[in-house]
Amino acid sequence: MTTLTPTPANSTSTPITHTLSTWLEDLTPESIPVEVRERAKYLILDGLACALLGARLPWSVKAHDAITTIEGQGKCTVIGWNETLSPNAAALLNSTFLQGFDLDDIHVEAPIHTMSVILPAILAAAEQEHGGSTRPISGNDFITATVAGCETGPRVGYALGGTHMLTIGWHCGAIFGPAASAAAVSKLLNLPAAQIEDALGMACTQACGLMSVQFESMVKRMQHGFASRSGVLATYLAKQGFTGIKEIFDREYGGFLKMFSYGAETERKYYPEEVCKGLGEVWQTKKIKQKLHALCAVSHCTVDCIKDLQAMYPAKMGEWKKIVKIEAEMARAAMKKGGWAPEKPATATAAQMSIPYAVALQVLDGEIVPGQFAPGMLNREELWDVIRLVECREAKELDNTWAQRVKITFEDGEVVEKLLKAPKGVHPGVTNEEVLQKWRAVTKGVISEERQKKIEEIVLNLEEVEDVAGVLGELLREETVNVLQ
Repeated sequence: MTTLTPTPANSTSTPITHTLSTWLEDLTPESIPVEVRERAKYLILDGLACALLGARLPWSVKAHDAITTIEGQGKCTVIGWNETLSPNAAALLNSTFLQGFDLDDIHVEAPIHTMSVILPAILAAAEQEHGGSTRPISGNDFITATVAGCETGPRVGYALGGTHMLTIGWHCGAIFGPAASAAAVSKLLNLPAAQIEDALGMACTQACGLMSVQFESMVKRMQHGFASRSGVLATYLAKQGFTGIKEIFDREYGGFLKMFSYGAETERKYYPEEVCKGLGEVWQTKKIKQKLHALCAVSHCTVDCIKDLQAMYPAKMGEWKKIVKIEAEMARAAMKKGGWAPEKPATATAAQMSIPYAVALQVLDGEIVPGQFAPGMLNREELWDVIRLVECREAKELDNTWAQRVKITFEDGEVVEKLLKAPKGVHPGVTNEEVLQKWRAVTKGVISEERQKKIEEIVLNLEEVEDVAGVLGELLREETVNVLQ
């Protein structure tokens, strides 16, 4: 059994990129705590639920049709389409599906949708390797690769200031994600540390993601896919001896941290020590949170505040036409990310990214469900009536927290108010049992019950699976149903 020595937070004896790469090479199933391995399986299950749900959404169809016109057949599953493509194309599309309805996981301190970056990449790599000269990718390999990615992406995010990157306008997961994807695929393919470092360097030089995607575009759904694909490409290049940037997290001139920290509004611009801080000791995999609403994460606390007010004052909150003002107070990052009203007519992307739109949905319908984002439901006139009442503003006392305060004023002068420290999913987090319930609810009607049970059984018993591609590929490949039709 291999025992990993935790890396001290102040370790400066070797370049941090070398340290990370060596740690990734040495990572084994036995060196990962049981509860971390177990959590990784539920992260995978949650990611597959989101990908199956997203595979046939209108924007996913457009992405699929575009990519398949320029890509030939390959060995790698396109989830829900009964097709196979190259590893790069499959990773790009499957990530787009997984991020396609904004219901996938998020690391809330260093924002990245981990499974949308990691899972499509390692699934594609496992299928690419299937039937080759090496042994099949086992379930233990798959779990270990998942953890490798989950431990890498957020640490890169911490090194760039975490949520501050979101505040200044970067789509964080697309920035932190290439390293996570490369780490995961490198671990899956059992690369040595030197080639892992090459893969990290080549993945990071492809990183980008602008948060202006949130206002109307479909490409918001795809940016984590760019990151996922970058990691696949970088790792296969490294595997063949194509060299990448060494010490990508250490270099001053043209280094990843130095360049992406330009524009930071903090006194200290970046924190390289965070890349390896607590490796093998503090497990970022355990910090990844699951979403319970198909909305931008910063909307969740607002929605939960309104849900609580609806439970506390059912009669009053039921008379929405008597509301004259809705005030939502939040941290600066949340305000920057979601505190804007979409233009009419709203796209599904804008609707899911906007806090005022989320407020209107919860006030009018008392819930957030997929059908609300169908084309015929997006621009109901009463939604706009409520959106006009919403005022979002930054509250300095809430900065650097997930807390939000909602205050609703009625025409008779009565005011009701709710403050929450965090939404459900952030604190308290979603348990493994609740992830299982979400999997079953999200995939109901999207795939058959028989298929649902088979995938669930395989994922939750991954340690016993000898060939992941052999047992999962066909089940994921079968066609799915568009829930917005």
